[in-house]
Order: sequence, then C-alpha cells, then structure tokens
Amino acid sequence: MAALLATAAWSVQALEFRTLAEHGTVFYDAPSAQARKLFVGSRGMPLEVLIENRDWLRVRDQSGALAWVEKKALSDKRSVVVAVSKAEVRVAADAKSSLLFVAEKGVLFQLLEAGKTGWVKVKHRDGAVGFIRIEEVWGV
Repeated sequence: MAALLATAAWSVQALEFRTLAEHGTVFYDAPSAQARKLFVGSRGMPLEVLIENRDWLRVRDQSGALAWVEKKALSDKRSVVVAVSKAEVRVAADAKSSLLFVAEKGVLFQLLEAGKTGWVKVKHRDGAVGFIRIEEVWGV
C-alpha cells in the first residue's frame, strides 16, 4: 500500500499560495489543454494550490472557483488582493501608526512579508510599501 501511495501521480499540498505569472492564462475543468476552458486570469492573481498532477495544478481563486492550470503559468512570487470593501495601509504593523492610504476591494499587492503579528507587509505597483491587517487580504 505504501508503495502505491509513493508512486501516485497526484500529490496533495499543504496550504500553499502562488501567483499567476502572465496575463491571459486559461483555466480548465480538467488537467488537459483539451479540457473545457472555464475562464482567463491576469498576471498577479493569487491562487491557492490544492492538488498537483504532474504539469497541472488544481487551484482555487479568491471567489472560491476551482480550476486546473498549467504549473508553468504560476510564479513563486507572492501577491495578495484586498478582500474587504476598504483596507487601511499603514506605515508600520500597528493600528496606531500613520495611515498611508486606503485600498479598495480587489486591489492587488505584492506580498513582501507575512508576519506573525496579524499584519502583512505589501508593496503596491506604484512603489508604496506598507502594512495591512492579514484578515483584510486574500492570498496568505
């Protein structure tokens, strides 16, 4: 039985997030380019990896949609997306620190650090770096 499990083509991942590497990546309903196309994603989109099957990954997006995507379409770079209507981006990982700006739902950030303090350090595409409460973003 152990030998059978060791040679299985499928592997289940622990909670793992990756980022879509390029615009226009197609998501499928099965691990094959001949499968039905479900939707297209944009670069920077964070995805939760659920299952690995050779060159394909079963992923979940922020909305909860499940799909298959080619492994080569994902990057190890990490990003997060604002999951609440408005998230405050602060100078430091402290609710009393200065407010840099407020980000609307759906704004994408590069993840710089996932701290253990309940905050994540992020970078906006315009270069601004700050901290957001971990429960206000999706992708960590």
